[in-house]
Amino acid sequence: MSTATTPLTTFAPGEVITHRGITVVPLFPSSEPVAEYITLAQAVALGFTVTEVDEDGSVGELRVHNPTPHRVLMYDGEELEGAKQNRILNVSVLVEAGSTLGVPVSCVEAGRWDYDGDGDAGRIFNASVRTSSPRVRRAKEAHLRSAPLTRGVAQDAVWRAVDETHEERGSWSPTGAYSDAVRHVQPDIDALVGAFPLRPGQCGALLGYGGQVVCADAVSRAEAYEELHASLLTGYVLDALTYLDGEGVTQDAAAVFMGQVMAATVTRRASAGLGSDLRLQAAHAVGSGLELDGEVLQLTAYATDDRDGVRKTAQRPARIARPTRRRAL
Repeated sequence: MSTATTPLTTFAPGEVITHRGITVVPLFPSSEPVAEYITLAQAVALGFTVTEVDEDGSVGELRVHNPTPHRVLMYDGEELEGAKQNRILNVSVLVEAGSTLGVPVSCVEAGRWDYDGDGDAGRIFNASVRTSSPRVRRAKEAHLRSAPLTRGVAQDAVWRAVDETHEERGSWSPTGAYSDAVRHVQPDIDALVGAFPLRPGQCGALLGYGGQVVCADAVSRAEAYEELHASLLTGYVLDALTYLDGEGVTQDAAAVFMGQVMAATVTRRASAGLGSDLRLQAAHAVGSGLELDGEVLQLTAYATDDRDGVRKTAQRPARIARPTRRRAL
């Protein structure tokens, strides 16, 4: 493990776009990318698979197999649906071509522990079209700062964040699935995401609402971000629905936040795949990322004053009891 204050690769904010109180600022790279990789969704179409670690399964870990000739970037918070229960990635992972490895995950479907269908198809996860919301990802980030690869350490926090999402959106799921909260308000999300189109060369985005910066996400390659843009926006808008028609954020606020992130103290540790896991700490921001040979491939940062006590709009029934026959985390 090493700690440094060396500035990270710069991601510069573009022009602020605010619609109905939601601000999304495109981010652009300051240099040409070096490392080559494809996204999880692209890789799945080429035969990349995600499965339980074995027939019994383990809540906090999944097995990935990459038979393709490409390195594959699995993005922090991407949701995987199917197998015994839906999961999200705890960290970003760069999977080497032709390799198989275990990756740390958290459950976002507390009430299911059975295969989703019969045969081999029911045992393979599908890459969903969404990355989990900043609320859910931020909940796990705090617990992963000192031990990003430890299985299960963030699970209770993720479950609480999923519960809060259901309560706020007025949704309910028989298995406590985060995906059902998204589907409950999918028409509302679809009506808003089009206001934030992808810009040429864009490699990331900053989110703000309620007059405050909330988070930022970026990758090194614009073509990779193009694959992630709609997925990230789904999570952004899900959280922002509570703050519709409120105050957005200014260009200056976006620039100040990104300046803090780029100058943050960075701790580097071994990652789950290739490269180094990054943990960022600044005066008013925390974050994480993935670095390979000095190049930041992925970066996520959160404002430290983001809202833990968001207004609740509905109360869902008590959560279904969690199965007790799972392997221990």
